[in-house]
Amino acid sequence: MTATQPTLDSILAKAVAGERLTSEEGVALLESHDLTAIGRAADAVTRRLHPEPYRTYNIDRNINYSNVCAAVCDFCAFYRPLKHAEAYVLSKEELHQKIAETLSLGGDQILMQGGLHPTLPLEWYEEMLRGIKEDFPTVNVHGFSPPEIHHFTKVAKLPLKTVLERLKAAGLGSLPGGGGEILVDRVRKEITQGKVLTDDWLNVHRVWHELGGKSSATMMFGHVETLADRIEHLERLRQLQDETGGFTAFICWTHQAPQTTPWFGNRKNGCDMTVLPEAGAFEYLKTQAVARLYLDNVPNIQSSWVTQGEKIGQVALFFGANDMGSLMIEENVVSSAGTVHHLTLESIKRCITEAGYIPRQRNVFYEYIDALPA
Repeated sequence: MTATQPTLDSILAKAVAGERLTSEEGVALLESHDLTAIGRAADAVTRRLHPEPYRTYNIDRNINYSNVCAAVCDFCAFYRPLKHAEAYVLSKEELHQKIAETLSLGGDQILMQGGLHPTLPLEWYEEMLRGIKEDFPTVNVHGFSPPEIHHFTKVAKLPLKTVLERLKAAGLGSLPGGGGEILVDRVRKEITQGKVLTDDWLNVHRVWHELGGKSSATMMFGHVETLADRIEHLERLRQLQDETGGFTAFICWTHQAPQTTPWFGNRKNGCDMTVLPEAGAFEYLKTQAVARLYLDNVPNIQSSWVTQGEKIGQVALFFGANDMGSLMIEENVVSSAGTVHHLTLESIKRCITEAGYIPRQRNVFYEYIDALPA
């Protein structure tokens, strides 16, 4: 049932005052169509948490060391089976060239992810990390999504803590939140095969946080999930953040290009493709704003201009985001699904300036790494 205006107002006032929302209140917000009121409340919370005159961005490169994946995700147009003609694993020379280019453009980090490669041993990943640290000691490796880490434990037949300790010792700096999709097992089982379920996805972050690490959290929505599923996803993240405090940021985006990706469940029905309505900017802005109101213990919300484009990415700064995200020198997964948005560094800075803020470059830990503006 859609929230009536007085009820909506009371929920928003509660969130703005810093009180924790319930799951029922979160669902009521998502059911509402009053985007303006929800956005205004999210902006108020953002300004309370971030009263500084700055809004941030970072410069990194999304390097996919391989596109080989043993999982089958119906929303993914990037992965290839092991023996596919287009399957690849980057050589050390190719990888290091990409990192060098990133540094030359002012970057300080690489976001490094691949698929669930069925044959690469843990030692291969350790050698890759050590090689990066040896040649590029200042670069932070924001690497390996929870599904990848969980997969490493299966290939290596080692406990999760041991795998993470070894990767950290080899040079892993922080953990991305990839592969989160929707943290509800019913949804995960419907949209993918052979991929980590909710509790194990969360536990990768939990153990990494216990080792002193930091990570980000994500959500991909606008497919087979319900509004209650979106809130359950946020609730699971909030509970883990209460426990560990290890999440630095939350990023959400809509499922991309349903016209070009094999859709959920249709394989079972003998149908290769179907077209479903795409969640648009309205749903994106509302969901991000609700996430800002609900995740009262996650300090930063990142805009997803990579999936939404420049204008909506900028508008997201008024709907709960305090960060414009990355310059994204290279991106392969979203673009494989047909969504291609490009912003220059000057465009990102202009978006922030036009929104009334001073742009600042930050690292993955949300520390400023540029000179303080005069």
